[in-house]
Amino acid sequence: MDYTNKLSKVAETLIHSEIRRISGLVEQRKQQGEEIYNLTIGDFSPAVFQIPTGLKQEIINAYNKNLTNYPEALGMKIARESISKFIKRKGGFEYSPDEIIIGSGTRPLTYTVFKIIVDPEDIVIYPAPSWNNNCYVGLFTAKGIPIFTKPENNFLVTAEELKPYISDTTLIALNSPLNPSGTLFSENQLLEILDLVIEENKKRIAEGRKFVYIFFDQVYWLLTFNNFVHFNPVLLRPEIRDYIIFTDGISKCFAATGVRLGWAFGPKSLINKMASVLAHIGAWSPKPEQVALGVFLNNESEVDKFLNSFRNAIFNRLYIFYNALMSLKENGFPVDVIPPQGAMYLTIKFDLIGKKTPSGNVLETTDDILNFILEDAKVALVPFYAFGAQKSSRWFRLSVGTCTEQDAHKASQSLINSIKKLK
Repeated sequence: MDYTNKLSKVAETLIHSEIRRISGLVEQRKQQGEEIYNLTIGDFSPAVFQIPTGLKQEIINAYNKNLTNYPEALGMKIARESISKFIKRKGGFEYSPDEIIIGSGTRPLTYTVFKIIVDPEDIVIYPAPSWNNNCYVGLFTAKGIPIFTKPENNFLVTAEELKPYISDTTLIALNSPLNPSGTLFSENQLLEILDLVIEENKKRIAEGRKFVYIFFDQVYWLLTFNNFVHFNPVLLRPEIRDYIIFTDGISKCFAATGVRLGWAFGPKSLINKMASVLAHIGAWSPKPEQVALGVFLNNESEVDKFLNSFRNAIFNRLYIFYNALMSLKENGFPVDVIPPQGAMYLTIKFDLIGKKTPSGNVLETTDDILNFILEDAKVALVPFYAFGAQKSSRWFRLSVGTCTEQDAHKASQSLINSIKKLK
């Protein structure tokens, strides 16, 4: 047998990002002069949404001071102290600077969480759809159990759905607000999950077994709308504190995806283990950005002014699309949409199988629907199957991070016009 071209099992089986594949194809067409509203990627266009002015200036100041050597292992103390104060002020939950670690965005921190908890063949439960959990399972050759969530539960996993697997599980990956749906756990939904994990770990303590942990991604928690509330698990059930690690960062709430600064917080013993792994892979956030964030977060008035303005801008764009799609639904078209709750995403259902396009083609698959909307409406969306949902799902994610309000009006009207053409 020829082994010369063989790589590791992980390299041979790793799934590529379907979202970036779709977005890349769209961007190629845009570069060729085609006008397309690219609402696919969970990013912010710097031409539309800039990072806070104060944060930008502090980054410049830090570079001017030549703060360009390695940062501290856990992250710069000034940044960890300001993050500790920030999450207490904005969320009411307390983690000391020594229970916080900083990395170059939430992705390497997610990798590090998996690394310190998950062994090969361990079971990881995650909702489907959700962002990249299947890929992280693959990176660690774990056994992933996707829970195919339901629209009536806002695509959020329930304790009832987790219960059959809880006794053998090592890690439960949760995200609220959820990417791709932008929906949030209700208080009761989350409490039932926390109680399930607490009770399971009481049994494991008695049996001397490895705990089941919750990995809780709350990177969108400051982007919530109307009366929807982000519930923090530790505030709801303080007993969960020993069994949960959070990830968060500036990428979404401060439109700073490319600045690469995220943090995780949890039990100090686990955070120290994460620091060891992070040191070996060198996935620190640059020192100037960390120092800058430490100064910026302490300017409470500027932080709050930015967040309020930014949240309103996202909300306004989401509601432009929501109102347009609701008008279709109310007029009997096979469209559904969940009201904006959080993040930068709108969840849409196009139940168009069997419909005939103006050119006479019959829509038979989700990809047919995706392509029709792209070709006719010039609107690019991401199907939920790109987030691990079943291929037959008719639900799609719409992201508003790259569009102006004017573009939102134009794109939503284009969607209306295209759906009305179907017979």
